[in-house]
Amino acid sequence: MHPTHPIAEDEVEFTAIRAQGADGQNVNKVYSAVHLRFDINASSLPDAVRTRLLALGDQRISKNGVIIIKAQEHRSLEKNRAEALRRLQALVDEASHVQKARRPTRPSRGAVTRRLDGKARRSAIKAGRGRVE
Repeated sequence: MHPTHPIAEDEVEFTAIRAQGADGQNVNKVYSAVHLRFDINASSLPDAVRTRLLALGDQRISKNGVIIIKAQEHRSLEKNRAEALRRLQALVDEASHVQKARRPTRPSRGAVTRRLDGKARRSAIKAGRGRVE
């Protein structure tokens, strides 16, 4: 699936950091992580998408409208950059999808009748469980 609103590279800010986690002495030399920062308000996204992005209850979106994504799955910096960009694009794609308005429906008369018949039958079964006199 192609992204509906591709993100421009110049709107994204990357910071290379050391990855955390247990891997002994090797972790400082080999593993690297990336912090991606994307300012929603300063982006070239359409207004509707920006509004929906800001309304998302995602913990990666700060109060001042900056998305911060940390990627540290891979050993290489480039793979982590690509992973962070992919996650950002997924977030934007989620916000650009407009949910279809739900039209309320009513159950058919037959469905209501079947439901009430079942309830009456169950009620009769339970009523017959009382103490025998």
